[in-house]
This record gives sequence, C-alpha cells and structure tokens, in this order.
Amino acid sequence: MDRRIVVTRTVPELALEILRAAGEVVVCGQDRPLTADELKEAVRGAHGVVAMLHDRVDGSVAEAAGPQLEVVANVAVGYDNIDVEALARHRVVVTNTPGVLVDATADLALGLLLAVTRRLGEGERLLRAREPWTFHLGFMLGTGLQGKTLGIIGLGQIGQAVARRARAFGMRIAYTGRRRADAAVEAELDARFLGQDELLRDSDMVSVHCPLTEQTRHLIDERALRLMKPTAVLVNTSRGPVVDEKALASALREGRIGGAALDVFEHEPDVDPGLLELDNVALAPHLGSATIETRTAMAELAARNVAAVLGGKPPVTPVTG
Repeated sequence: MDRRIVVTRTVPELALEILRAAGEVVVCGQDRPLTADELKEAVRGAHGVVAMLHDRVDGSVAEAAGPQLEVVANVAVGYDNIDVEALARHRVVVTNTPGVLVDATADLALGLLLAVTRRLGEGERLLRAREPWTFHLGFMLGTGLQGKTLGIIGLGQIGQAVARRARAFGMRIAYTGRRRADAAVEAELDARFLGQDELLRDSDMVSVHCPLTEQTRHLIDERALRLMKPTAVLVNTSRGPVVDEKALASALREGRIGGAALDVFEHEPDVDPGLLELDNVALAPHLGSATIETRTAMAELAARNVAAVLGGKPPVTPVTG
C-alpha cells in the first residue's frame, strides 16, 4: 500500500526526494500557516505528516488523520506545538530536528547581542532616514562585551554554543537551568552555576535557551526583569512566550533594563507595539535557523524520520515526552 505523506508547508527539494521514496507526497503549497480546520482537512488519510512549528498538532488532528497515521515529524528542535502525550495515545511517533540548528542559532544570538549593545539597528535607521550626523567621541556610544558576564538560561547544546562564542569575545559565563551541566562542560566554558534569581542579578547580558513548557512560560516576567541590572540586555532566541513581552516593553521604556534583542515573539508573527517603538531593542523575524544549510538539514532530518518510521525502522530523532 502506498503511504500518504502530508507536508504542511514547502520544504527544500532534497527533503522531498527522501519523502517521495517513502510514499506519495502532498505539499500544502500555501504561503501562510494552515488554520486548525485546514490542517485537519489536509492530514486526512495521511500515514506521515511533516509539520512546522506553527502547526498545532494534537489529538484532534490525529483523529482527523485516521488510525493509519504513524508519524509526525516536526521541523524544529522545540515541540511545544505538538501534544506528544495525545499522539502517543494514538500510537503516533513524534520526532524533532535537534542538533542541526545549533550553530546557526548560536551565531544569531551573538549577532543580536552585538546589534543591541553596539546600536547597529539604531545606526542603520539613522542613515536610511538620511538624518544629519558627524563623527565625534560621544556619538552613538554602545557597550563592549569584553569582561562582561553573560548569564545563560538553559545550557543545552545551543546554550553551550553561545557560551563558546561569548568566551571568544572575552565574556565570563554564568548559567542556570533545571540541572547542573557536566563538570567537563563547566570546565571548558569556565561557567558558574547559579540560581535563576542570582543569575539575573549578576549578569550584564542574559541569553535565553530553554524550551517552552508550562514551567517556562513567562519565565522572564515583571519580577524577573526587576531583578536585572538597569544596564542589562536580554536576548531571546528560544520561544517567544518564555518572555512576557508587555512586561519587557515596560521595563525597557522605564529604563529598568538597558536593552533587548528578540528573534521570537509571544504571539508570533505579531510583535508587541511597545517594543517596535523603542530604539534599545533589536528585532529579527525568527531567523535563528535561517541559513540555507541549516534549514535544508532540518527538513532532511524530518524527512528521514518519516521514511524510517514508515519503513518499519526506529526514528532517527524521536521525541520521548
């Protein structure tokens, strides 16, 4: 029997070639996310689904697909959009794409940190507006990274990659998380493990790299922001709802922290209007994994997961819960 594989949004051709070898591929070619009803309609009769991070895949989607559904491959490392427990009850395997986007996301995190601390976006806006300017020693002064403490929330693969890059800039590393990192990792990065409150108080810059769960939703809220230094910078390249955007906009507007750099947003693709009005904010439209090499590798890994499961083999990168 030919297997039906539904891809909810266009993916690179290399990934499609892998999928075509595993079954009949149907690509939803729209240039926007599917609505909930459209997603349920699209997956009817599917044996495998390649989903994007904006697709909410829960038990009702599995029921709409039918009992033949075997695998949902999420083209993202995070899987907060997937109800893993509900799909497990339907005997559906869930996979993600860890590892392949580590370097691209870490690069962007450092790029955003530099953008806000060196006022790069502000400077470009000034030039594009054709505002008059002249060089002098007090013009658009930013903040250097050397000797500053970078506090990392979540020292997983991406957090470690960010720390290595920050060390190259002469930064000191502190981190917090659910558990302490291996001694070898701490030694390599010369990283100090702190409680979250202490990390927020001590850090000059804070970079968020934790998954979105019920425990981490609004992890950075008004209380957390009040703990930070008035000169501190917050960087978020994890998931938008980890940060309370309205609280962040207020803290920035009132000068309670020095700046922020965001690649992800609480109600993506919408951005809190208060953030758009501020010069001490650097913003990017979810570009953490946006290199040709990385996005292709993500799609290929998702495709290999689907092909493995439909071929009766274990998935390459399963989500276990």
